[in-house]
Amino acid sequence: MKKFLIALAFATVSVAGYAQDTDAYSKYSVATNSFWSNWFIQLGGQYDVFYSGQEHGLNMGQSLAKGFRGNFEASAAIGKWFTPGLGLRIKASGIWGRTVGTNYDRDLYFPNGKVIINGEMASGSKGFNFWTGQGQVLFNLSNMFLGYNPNRVWNFIPFAGGGIARNCTANRYAMGLGVGILNELNLSKRVALNIEAGWNRWESDFDGVYNGIDEGHRGWDSHDNVLYAEVGLTINVGKVGWNKVPDVDAIRAGYESRINDLNNIIRDRDAEIDSLKKIKPETIHVKDPAASRFVATPISVFFNIDRTEIAELKDLVNVRALADYAKETDSNLLVTGYADSATGTPKRNQWLSEKRADRVAGELVKMGVRENKIRKEAKGGVKILSPISYDRRATVQVVE
Repeated sequence: MKKFLIALAFATVSVAGYAQDTDAYSKYSVATNSFWSNWFIQLGGQYDVFYSGQEHGLNMGQSLAKGFRGNFEASAAIGKWFTPGLGLRIKASGIWGRTVGTNYDRDLYFPNGKVIINGEMASGSKGFNFWTGQGQVLFNLSNMFLGYNPNRVWNFIPFAGGGIARNCTANRYAMGLGVGILNELNLSKRVALNIEAGWNRWESDFDGVYNGIDEGHRGWDSHDNVLYAEVGLTINVGKVGWNKVPDVDAIRAGYESRINDLNNIIRDRDAEIDSLKKIKPETIHVKDPAASRFVATPISVFFNIDRTEIAELKDLVNVRALADYAKETDSNLLVTGYADSATGTPKRNQWLSEKRADRVAGELVKMGVRENKIRKEAKGGVKILSPISYDRRATVQVVE
């Protein structure tokens, strides 16, 4: 039948679409999904043609697509993709079928009363009701060979499987195998148009006629065969798609980089501690004339990298002495914040220097210095001291 041949040809065209898949995408590995992910439901309508096993040697002289062999079916399936390239589905189909009769079963119906003449039998057919159920393995070759691409339009999916069929009219069951090609045209993330063509091969008496003529024959003529073309829809349910497998090398490199940063911080802290150990704590006696030499030198308060909390509270010992001097003499104090220029952006370093100055000024207020006696400055990122970690600081000094 022309409709059937056109459907087969249209299904074959998808091979070209598969080969010409030019959507931009990146190949990458995907993680195994959960059991409830990537399920789908399929509904469709089929047109099938039936070639009976008992026709062998009878020279029926009829094309497989002739109308007397064909009928319409409905189909439904449920399945799941376990990887982008491998899936399973259970498919049921059926309603009506037709088979070509022989003289081995006298109750078959021959609409034109044809009989065997000179060893040849004219065509005749008999309708019957049936259903089939198959489990099938799906192979998405588009994803297997081109890599998973969630934006691909065409997916080319051969399949193979087996199952059981029942001829309800003749009250017979039969085992069988099937193969085919499923083509999916994605209309959205959830819905795809199906164009499918396949071949099912059932036991020789599935059509209700014993295959007596074909004793000893193999292949096509030894079984009942059904060719079909189908159009339908795939509806994806639940979570759809696949997550990218984490890049272990990139994660490892990130951890190594962080570890190196922490080691650098530790080395800077060790250097700061060694330096602080060499500094002798100074106290101020405001009545001592030597205090003028002390207050003329800025006092430093140090901070950790990218932090605004004071690293060592002992840095506040000399700040308190200077605060006491300022209160006794009603002096003005200048608090200057810094950040090291080797790390961070200029904008970030400017913010750090402002916050560090605010933090030390706040400590002075807690020590009893009036806010109107404190002036603040922020220098941003600088490179003044060595090691440069010493530039992560705020200084306090007496000003006019």
